[in-house]
Amino acid sequence: MICTTLQHKDLAQIQQLLEGLEMAEIRLDRCELSDADVELLFSSSDVPLVATCRISEVGAKVAEERLIKAIEAGAKYADLEIEAPAPIGKRVRHACQEYGTMLIRSFHDFHGTAPLEVLQSQVDKCSKFGADVVKIVTTSHGDADNATVLSLYESNPPSRLIAFAMGAEGRATRVDCLRLGAPYTYACLSGEEAAPGQWDVADMTAAVYGGHRFVKPAEALRMPASKSVAQRAIIAAALAEGTSHLSGYTPCGDNESALDVARALGADVTVDGTTVTIRGIAATPGALALSELNVGESGFLTRLIIPVLAVLASGPVRITGEKTLLRRPLAGAQDIMAAFGVTLVSENPAPRKTDCLVPLSVNGPLVPGRADVSGRDGSQLISGLLTALPLCSGPSTVNVSDPKSIPYMFITMDILRKFGIDIINEMEGDEEFLETQDWSLCTGMSFRIKGGQRLHAADINIEADWSGAAAFMVAGAVFGGVELEGLDTQSLQADLSIMDILMDAGASMSQLEGEAPTTGPLHIQRAPLDAFDTDANNCPDLFPMIAVLAAFCEGESHILGVGRLTHKESDRAAAIVDMLTRMGVPARIHEDELTISGMGLTRRLLTGNLLRGGEFTSSHDHRMVMALKVASLGASSPIVIDDVDCVAKSFPSFLDLFDLL
Repeated sequence: MICTTLQHKDLAQIQQLLEGLEMAEIRLDRCELSDADVELLFSSSDVPLVATCRISEVGAKVAEERLIKAIEAGAKYADLEIEAPAPIGKRVRHACQEYGTMLIRSFHDFHGTAPLEVLQSQVDKCSKFGADVVKIVTTSHGDADNATVLSLYESNPPSRLIAFAMGAEGRATRVDCLRLGAPYTYACLSGEEAAPGQWDVADMTAAVYGGHRFVKPAEALRMPASKSVAQRAIIAAALAEGTSHLSGYTPCGDNESALDVARALGADVTVDGTTVTIRGIAATPGALALSELNVGESGFLTRLIIPVLAVLASGPVRITGEKTLLRRPLAGAQDIMAAFGVTLVSENPAPRKTDCLVPLSVNGPLVPGRADVSGRDGSQLISGLLTALPLCSGPSTVNVSDPKSIPYMFITMDILRKFGIDIINEMEGDEEFLETQDWSLCTGMSFRIKGGQRLHAADINIEADWSGAAAFMVAGAVFGGVELEGLDTQSLQADLSIMDILMDAGASMSQLEGEAPTTGPLHIQRAPLDAFDTDANNCPDLFPMIAVLAAFCEGESHILGVGRLTHKESDRAAAIVDMLTRMGVPARIHEDELTISGMGLTRRLLTGNLLRGGEFTSSHDHRMVMALKVASLGASSPIVIDDVDCVAKSFPSFLDLFDLL
């Protein structure tokens, strides 16, 4: 990326200039900014900002105060020269750690270029004293000096190093460092050179990006309703006594299937715009005369309804479905349901090697009691038990070992609570889990459920979908910027994790004011992206999208949770690796981990390493369609997808919204 140095400006001038820049260095030692100006500037800008205040210009005390003020206000980076007194370095470093600012420790040689071993010692010194990014700037007197400073990239992580030479002789190194993987380089406004040899930002933009077009929709994009929330709410309303109103509804294949199931159960369902009105059946055990039920293509709906039918139906019920659901496996359902006295009989035809989810016969009744079950195959059937067991005559305890997709279980409990169902939950783990409450460290969950409960009508708002939003968030973080509406940043949805993943990778993100503090428009802006490590066991639907993100992050990213992908709409693990490999991105799976070797967009452009286009299959998987479309923004030729219609399963308006990018 190109960071433009802004100096000798006031607040209004800087704010106006930022509208046309992708990144900026604010010279706090040279700009006319009050403390209030600094706070406003760094707290309100969506453009990634570097706070710089040279001790040589204003003195140590003033430099420290201004840097810390910018850090507290939200600076993306803070640049402190390595010569700064140790106490100042310590205080600035602690401020960066507290407020999430990347610390740059910088070394400048305004006279020449020392031998490589001397420069490397400066890199080591900067790292030792807390640098997240090391900046080494020398003065060039010829090609040998240029080669020396750029050779630092051979033995240091490129994404953590900004190394180039000043002066007319070193001018080319300011772009060459990007070619070697530097997170960004520096340019200036026309006629406002901040150091010898600095490029004019317009000239550098043309040299680096050519005619490449960046993502920047003219308006905010409204995200659709979360199908995770919608499906749970629809079934709960169908089982409830009274009339429920669900606002914020948007249709998709899985949501429409849930409405069809609600109708099949006997509920009265009407849809008026974005409001669904459901008069429930006041569900009681054994009162439902139903012999067959079609669940469409929804795996979640299938697993949710299995325990419910085992309680409500007066006899066996045959569950049928369509499309990819017909080849998705039963995966642990028989053992879990057997623990509560229910027999599942799969009707899968030979020569399939494993039982498939549908067609399937459910033979109840569901017997309340205590059972130990495994959560290694996911949370969906457990969500079904949490919905069904409260309706039984007696109490139940469900102990879940090795729980996966934990947030989805909490969504289920939250929806059920709104419909009057009380469930007590406890989580287990080691000392680290108890201290951090990191769900990835949870080793077990226990649910205590009182019997004889009934669902009562409720009016709830269906929040927007983080799973679909992830595609646009990655597009903005890698390829430009987007603003999204309708999302709740305190949601229980598992795919809210995309925020943490993007921030770990270095994306710039902010939330604007909305009707509620957590529901304002979310702005995601391109910033230097670095490799990341994450555990996606609790958010497997994010895998395709964060794999594309990793392809544009400098370095090697590691994503845990591959085992959760085999039994989705496609074998997503194989589909992701095949997609990336064919695009020219090194990717491999070892045990439960996916490793991706990525390269920043700027470096890809400069080195001719954009993703390879061509004809790709979506494997009839809506998540793969979204991933392929986002990847196409960084491809050297068109990406043609064989089946894009399957995206309607979760996000029918996705392609229309994507065209706005």
